[in-house]
Amino acid sequence: MFRPTLTWATAILTLLLSVNCLASRKLLVFLIDGFRYDYMDDLQNLPGFKEIVDNGVKVDYLTPDFPSLSYPNYYSLMTGRYCEVHQMTGNYMWDQGSLKEFIIGTNQDSRLPMWWEGSEPIWVTMQKLGKKVFMYYWPGCEVKILGVRSSYCEEYVYNPTEKNLSDSIDNALNALRSGKADMAAVYYEKIDVEGHHHGPMSSQVKTAVQRLDVAFQALNQKIKEKNLRDELNVIMFSDHGMTDLEWMEKVIELDRTINMSDIVKMMDRGPVVSLWPKKAKYEEVYRALSSVRNMNVYRKNEIPDRFHYKGGKFVSSLTLVADPGWFITESKSKLPFWQNNSSPEPEGWQHGWHGYDNEFVDMRGFFLAQGPDFKKNVRAAPIRAVDVYNLMCKTLGIRPLPNNGSWSRVEYLLNGSVSLACSIWTFILLVLVWSL
Repeated sequence: MFRPTLTWATAILTLLLSVNCLASRKLLVFLIDGFRYDYMDDLQNLPGFKEIVDNGVKVDYLTPDFPSLSYPNYYSLMTGRYCEVHQMTGNYMWDQGSLKEFIIGTNQDSRLPMWWEGSEPIWVTMQKLGKKVFMYYWPGCEVKILGVRSSYCEEYVYNPTEKNLSDSIDNALNALRSGKADMAAVYYEKIDVEGHHHGPMSSQVKTAVQRLDVAFQALNQKIKEKNLRDELNVIMFSDHGMTDLEWMEKVIELDRTINMSDIVKMMDRGPVVSLWPKKAKYEEVYRALSSVRNMNVYRKNEIPDRFHYKGGKFVSSLTLVADPGWFITESKSKLPFWQNNSSPEPEGWQHGWHGYDNEFVDMRGFFLAQGPDFKKNVRAAPIRAVDVYNLMCKTLGIRPLPNNGSWSRVEYLLNGSVSLACSIWTFILLVLVWSL
């Protein structure tokens, strides 16, 4: 009787197990910009969120990458890599070589592959594997990254409406159910916008959260109506939180300390500012800024290792980081919303901000998940932005690329059925192969 060699048997097992142990379900992802970890504390008045929590998993909070800004964390979440690895280090970046600028929003140069190809996001990996991803208002889905775009991209627009969200949910569920998409991703900005304009504890944020809850009530109902409960995993997270920002006494004006003509380039304002001083003025500028209270100034090589930031290609020669609640700018008179009148604060002053030290409590985001691969009614320990990628890969049945996430922080969230199935298949296939 013929008996296969160990090498031949191993090859069969590897092939079969790669099919069965990586068997996947569909995935629907929501990125809710600026949703602080404690916005859903009152679950009794948020029935949509409550149903998801009861039927799935909720972590205490999600720690964003530094800086706790949007674009860096969009990419940390979708690549599993720190900012200094994936190179998306700010909402505003400058490349000294090409003099190109990355500016948050719809700046054409921000779509250049140079900003995006430091790492491969999960939607590109999916497309390379022949799977289809539909993305709605997701920043970056319109960019050709490593030669690949998502199968469908509803391009980012500022502050998509509630109808945009509702339509996106309908379209995503239909695409997933019909088999047109293997993964769908929806981005929603309203919570962040209201947090900036009115502050994190404002009535406007509370109203926006309640309206989002209504959309999630509809989502839960549609998943039932479309018989997707046993086929679809849903993962929700935010990129960062939000903290209160006060006018006047907590604004740091750089032109009071340094001569701005000594600066070749300044990018961004707020909690984190990037400066490139003239070479001859570097030490003078550094010493002057080092004396400013309520902020830290770092040479590139002196940025704390825990930020996982200083290795970034687009990181400036000097990085300024404000203490929580403080705001850095060149001058109050240069702020785009300055009205130069006698009112107590400029018209349009934003009452909430983020970008501070990522360990600051108010910067924490949220994470929820439900579906056949997740446990039910489980509250879990905190995770980090880079951990989410491995979970998405697991539920999609794809092998994650090398990343900075910790599997040990997230494996508890899964119900274990995939691992059990793999163990059973391993035993059955071993018996079958060796009985040939």
